[in-house]
Amino acid sequence: MDGPPYGPPADGDGLALAARAALVREIEASGAFAADPVWREAFAAVPRHLFVPFYYVGVRGGYERRWGEHPDPAARERWLRGAYEDTPLAIRMRDGELLSSSSQPSLMALMLAGLGVGDGHRVLEIGTGSGYNAALLAHRLGDDSLVTTIDLDPEITESARRHLAAAGHRPAVVTGDGSRGVPARAPYDRIVATCALPAIPRAWLAQCRPGGRILGPFATGLVALTVRDAHRAEGPFLSTPAYFVPLRGAGRPPRDPPDLDGLPPAARRSDLFLFLLELTAGTLGPREAYDLWEREGRPQRERYGLSVDAEGVRAWLDGPAARHVWPLPELSPGGW
Repeated sequence: MDGPPYGPPADGDGLALAARAALVREIEASGAFAADPVWREAFAAVPRHLFVPFYYVGVRGGYERRWGEHPDPAARERWLRGAYEDTPLAIRMRDGELLSSSSQPSLMALMLAGLGVGDGHRVLEIGTGSGYNAALLAHRLGDDSLVTTIDLDPEITESARRHLAAAGHRPAVVTGDGSRGVPARAPYDRIVATCALPAIPRAWLAQCRPGGRILGPFATGLVALTVRDAHRAEGPFLSTPAYFVPLRGAGRPPRDPPDLDGLPPAARRSDLFLFLLELTAGTLGPREAYDLWEREGRPQRERYGLSVDAEGVRAWLDGPAARHVWPLPELSPGGW
């Protein structure tokens, strides 16, 4: 059970403000606010430490738990400074497995800016985590009722409600299968997933207004789909890589890693090649993917995209009607 999200003791208030200001400057320097500078004010206003009353950091032999109520002032300061580092924080572990994290703030900023949120938009977040991202959305929109967030784990949603309340926000926090969305609060103008997707749920298209946007992690990238209607959506990947905890549910079994023996070391080390390999898994073998990658000039992520329509889900390079198009798996009617 999470401890109470009281935040730092009084002697840490000044440190929290200074650390938050430094984080905002770091995010700004990364360029993550460039697409929508309004998010700078949200990150400056929402205190991240309220959402991570404890977290885990990797140490030799396992993990170290840092928490805000530690009796040692030096340990409390380490917790507080760590809460404002531009890094993801592990917030829930089970038997050594990472179940939930608070994402890297600069990546969160880039995703929120790429989501294109406007005044009055209704937003659905898939993957509640600590609640920090929902608080940023609620602050930006100025109306908690416009934000809905869902997570499968009731312990995660319950702790997120407490964190959000401590920060002065009360959006709708729902416990359930994110692949099904939250139809009771639809339609949405924007849907954002903060967990890696094994497929694109068609339920999300049906719950999103035409012209709306769905943004989420897919194949180590971030895809931004524009919804045409309840059955069609398409759009490109953003330029940034993205690695997230998988969306949990009746998940697909993990695939065996591809055999890269015989490929040049430069390809085996290339994030862009591994992205193509992940995107086309089950369609292209490693050698086929490598040959295409070289022929096409080692494409950047933004040359790729996804399409969803009555014919299925497809990945593509340089457009949905271009030469290179690959079918992708879909969800079964029952979910993942």
